[in-house]
Amino acid sequence: MAKQLFATTEFQNHWLNKLETLRQDIESSAQENDEKSRFPKDNIQQLVDIGYSALALPKAYGGEGCSIADLVLFQETLGSMDGATALSIGWHMGVVGEIYEKRQWTEEQLQFFAEEIKKGAIVNRAVSEAQTGSPTRGGKPGTQATREGDHWVINGEKTFTTMSPFLTYYLIGAWIEEKNTMGFFLVHRDTPGISIRENWNVIGMRGTESHNLILDHVKVPDNRLVEAQQGPRGNNVNGWMLHIPSTYLGIAQAARDYAVKFATEHSPNSIEGTISDLPNVQNLIGQMDLELTQSRFVIYGTARAYYNETTRSLVANEIGVSKYTVVNHAITTIDKAMRLVGAKSLELDRPLQRYYRDIRAGLHNPPMDDVTISKLAKTAIDEIKNRQ
Repeated sequence: MAKQLFATTEFQNHWLNKLETLRQDIESSAQENDEKSRFPKDNIQQLVDIGYSALALPKAYGGEGCSIADLVLFQETLGSMDGATALSIGWHMGVVGEIYEKRQWTEEQLQFFAEEIKKGAIVNRAVSEAQTGSPTRGGKPGTQATREGDHWVINGEKTFTTMSPFLTYYLIGAWIEEKNTMGFFLVHRDTPGISIRENWNVIGMRGTESHNLILDHVKVPDNRLVEAQQGPRGNNVNGWMLHIPSTYLGIAQAARDYAVKFATEHSPNSIEGTISDLPNVQNLIGQMDLELTQSRFVIYGTARAYYNETTRSLVANEIGVSKYTVVNHAITTIDKAMRLVGAKSLELDRPLQRYYRDIRAGLHNPPMDDVTISKLAKTAIDEIKNRQ
């Protein structure tokens, strides 16, 4: 497999082997979970049980210090098993990695949360809203946090809350009027006033159950305000967001693998041998591998540059470029896989139609394509202006 080319450490090989032990269970449940729009609870629990959900914790906090370069490899592997499972746990991994890299929380908060993660807690940010869209575009959230005595009261509704049925903690983004800023509150799922509006009814990534989160006079103590920021989150360079394109790269690889296997086995009576001997089929296979290779070198190159302290400061637009490149290539790779397999690719008991639907969701994960292109253009223009 191409992924072996990028497994360069004993740590990576060790965890790839552990993840591979789950492949049969994860792959075998993917179709039914998709059909029923059901969260892959058992898959996520297995990942928690083997310690995967705590990998991004630094060693100083009792974790294994998984780097973003490691995570890209692991998430690609999970994506090749099931997109919904990979994207779901990827959000948790990315959130944990960012928290402990940027250290915006107090030491007491970081220590507390590390213990929770080691006990199996799962977290995701709840930021998007119907009126503001993606938080990366800078919209002011309608969700409000108001201080009352020694605690905060939060009211609002969040959309796209991935893993909503399984999360232990929500990192809720809310507008704090008295601070004139957006803040994030760490809120346990059992806190009174929290409920889930089960409205996730989509064609792709159905198993993520990204329902709406309802916050009705949710009271949280003052020490659960863990972040306060100025400006949109999209302005920050966050390498941990590479977990998103990593997942879609894995889905594209799975589609390619299925198509190539089909080509080596399918033998209509109009030809001798299998369709893998036909030039047009070989052309499709070659184009798929070309796109996967291009994507893989872009995302792994970005991950390693971000991981390296001497080059991290140079990483800016590359995060968005990686996501743009991987997702758009994945869409065309899966299209080619379906063209190769033909009408059979539309059969609901074959995985290609699920890959095709899941990959479309990548277009709507941050950063959006237009934002990436706009940033590249502005960077180029500013460089020329600064020379003048």
